Amino acid sequence: MDFDVGARLRAIREAKALSQRELARRAGVTNGTISLIEQNQSSPSVASLRKVLQGIPMTLAEFFSQETPPPDQIVFRPDELAELTNEIQRRNEGAISFRQVGDTSRHGLQILHETYAPGADTGRTMLAHASEEGGIVISGQIELTVDTTRYVLGPGDSYLFDSKRPHRFRNPFDAPCVIVSACTPPYL
Repeated sequence: MDFDVGARLRAIREAKALSQRELARRAGVTNGTISLIEQNQSSPSVASLRKVLQGIPMTLAEFFSQETPPPDQIVFRPDELAELTNEIQRRNEGAISFRQVGDTSRHGLQILHETYAPGADTGRTMLAHASEEGGIVISGQIELTVDTTRYVLGPGDSYLFDSKRPHRFRNPFDAPCVIVSACTPPYL
């Protein structure tokens, strides 16, 4: 089932009694950007959607959540992970999938099962946020840039850094890359 990003954003914005212009002002984007997303004429990147949702404020996990796991749930099966990206983003070339374990509103740690298709990129604008993050490459390869240094990581390689440092993940390789990562406090 496809997740309708535009309809979801419009419903949340209207429930918060925000105009497109006010949400755009709060998020630091143009009101045209909000309009295009709501009309499904633009499929925002994870970073762009996160920026828009900060104007509400709301996390990506809350935005994409269909149902909340029970508070005492300890074990999560693969089909119980919350997908933080929409179906269109996952189908497009260069798609990224972030599947989250549990509900980050109940925990100070975010654990993700990440998949980067060939050509996937978190964006030319480097990410930076008040967290620490680490991960282990399970399969494939990923190019990680932190500050101005690029690293190529393969299966079994891992990373750990202060997320306030500008960083970017990119898969310029021919095979998908799968990473299991953690971030505290939660970022997405």
